[in-house]
Amino acid sequence: MALNAEQKMDVALFRFGLIAPLINNQIENPRSYLESICSRIHDVPHYGRREYSERTLLTWVSAYRQGGLDRLMPSERKDKGLSRTINTPLGEKLIELRQEYAGLSVQLFYDQMLKDGVVMRHEASYHSVYRFLKRHGLHKPAPESKAALKDRKKFAHDQVNRLWQGDMMVGPYLYIEGKKKASYLFAFIDDCSRIIPYACFDTSQNFNAMKSVFVEALIRRGLPQVVYLDNAKVYRSKMFHEACARLKITVAHAEPYDAASKGKIERFFRTVRSRFLPLLPTPLTSLEELNRAFFLWLEQDYHRKIHSSLDMCPLDKYLSQSAQVEMVNDPDMLKRFFLKQEERRVNNDATISLFGHYFEVPAHLIGQKIQVRFNPDDITQAWINNGNEVLELIRPVIAADNAIIKRNQHALSFRDAQRVKEEF
Repeated sequence: MALNAEQKMDVALFRFGLIAPLINNQIENPRSYLESICSRIHDVPHYGRREYSERTLLTWVSAYRQGGLDRLMPSERKDKGLSRTINTPLGEKLIELRQEYAGLSVQLFYDQMLKDGVVMRHEASYHSVYRFLKRHGLHKPAPESKAALKDRKKFAHDQVNRLWQGDMMVGPYLYIEGKKKASYLFAFIDDCSRIIPYACFDTSQNFNAMKSVFVEALIRRGLPQVVYLDNAKVYRSKMFHEACARLKITVAHAEPYDAASKGKIERFFRTVRSRFLPLLPTPLTSLEELNRAFFLWLEQDYHRKIHSSLDMCPLDKYLSQSAQVEMVNDPDMLKRFFLKQEERRVNNDATISLFGHYFEVPAHLIGQKIQVRFNPDDITQAWINNGNEVLELIRPVIAADNAIIKRNQHALSFRDAQRVKEEF
């Protein structure tokens, strides 16, 4: 199967999701984790259902450590997968047993069939069983009379930046030039210390608003190992997942409509509503005024108030482990990870075009397709990948400068090139 660059990145992000706990040392028993991953069938982007061996996963870990996310992108190869059919006796047996296990998902049903020896993996894959049951209208589990209750246990990590939770809450209305505008607070909280790495109100609830808060949080408080978010569109962004993967940050998502699973950030928002919002003057006439008041309250009140679960204030808890925090060494490089990426073919004059803006690239890339990173809101700069995830700045074309610049002395003029061609 031939994949384009965007599809290959989808696969790379999926592979990183499997090995991220090994990269970040999130698990105590790597062998058990590998066995667990290899015992399941995975729905791989653009490839469908796949099983993996421990050797394959360890190869990915090694590749990521050597060359980063780009090394996890699949190389070109032919799809060797073969479809399998279910014969009549086996089909009848599956239909009969499906009635007995009507409450199970197809995945759990298939696992049970393997366990009971009804089917063998070489006889029928999960995908074959799923399609067979779907043709007979048996692919959905029967509804249960009573919804299962989630088994929740109170937990807290004992290391700073082991886990961050993130979310957004609706803030107070602003009255700007006589118009009423809603505000939104994006925030992240450290699970161990309860410190807020960064939070900020904005009049937008789009990806750029979330991204600016997350980037600032990383710069101020270091890199978390895991960031736990809901399923909102801004957190599902491919750009966000790719940037986190390059930073070795695992992104985990809560189940839909399960706010309780993000209890700590929800509790912080409750604190904001009860201890901060009542202090605000009315009416609020600017976003700057709102954020100024919020930052002051956050640093002087929330971060310095004794937390009932910690018996100390969040700031002191964070500082007590600050020596082991991995800080961002290059903030500018960090911001470039969150740039939009698109593919462009290099023109014969060693330029590429981005929405009507032309940029110069190295001449040896002429005719090749390259990945270009840029900020859609400010197309005055762009970067290309120079290998090993190193981004190289490319400059805009300035026609006036090119008209007077000294040419490469080794380059042939058009007339010379024609003469050489005629001679040979």
